[in-house]
Amino acid sequence: MGKIIGIANQKGGVGKTTTAINLAASLGVLEYKTLLVDADPQANSTTGVGFDLHNINTGIYDCMVNETPAKDVILKTEIPYLDLMPSHIDLVGAEIEMINYPERESVLKNILRDIKDQYEFIIIDCSPSLGLITVNALTAADSVLVPVQAEFFALEGLGKLLNTIKIVQSRLNTSLQIEGLLMTMYDGRLRLCNQVVSEVRRHFEDLVFNSIIHRNTKLSEAPSFGKPAILYDADSKGAVNYLNLAKEILQRNNMTKIHQKQRVMEHP
Repeated sequence: MGKIIGIANQKGGVGKTTTAINLAASLGVLEYKTLLVDADPQANSTTGVGFDLHNINTGIYDCMVNETPAKDVILKTEIPYLDLMPSHIDLVGAEIEMINYPERESVLKNILRDIKDQYEFIIIDCSPSLGLITVNALTAADSVLVPVQAEFFALEGLGKLLNTIKIVQSRLNTSLQIEGLLMTMYDGRLRLCNQVVSEVRRHFEDLVFNSIIHRNTKLSEAPSFGKPAILYDADSKGAVNYLNLAKEILQRNNMTKIHQKQRVMEHP
């Protein structure tokens, strides 16, 4: 059964979509069957893996509002092990249309339940808000990954997000865990960046991933070509950072495909 990881932070511009695209792509390249769910009306994850929004006829909105089965909207990407559940600007209206739904916070959970067994990972890109769609994502998720920008205001708003996660844990999804905090947009030349990373590690200790995402031109360029960084420039620092993050998540979840006998060197 697949593990569902929501990528969430209501603060905009911290690298949520970049993380969703490149983590999902890295897991796919490592041959883990992965589904990227674009739960953001801006649909940047959809375009970021190579789809033109003008050609998207059905997506997550149709699943949530019109009860279209998930299998009918899922698209194949360039990476053989990576599929996409696309988004569209229509998703903006979903929160209003779902307001009178019974169990409206569990709509996405019920959608993904039917396909969860087909994937090893489902990565949900959440919108930069704590609205109903994001609450749906947190209710559906097994864990939440929080990108944190390595800058002065990094901890601002983080408390509000963690409080929302606690509310979801207590009322809607008791098994929800924090997968980890990911430091993004890191520039090792800046003393402030190093101070922020130290501060976040001091506050949250083992919850912070060892992997850090550096500021990287290739990461910024890749979406305009409709490619994850690992397809755009596999040797770039950004691509390597996200590959390391994927491996760290696999290790944390005891899901590495290296069997124990392969770990032991044979003596001649």
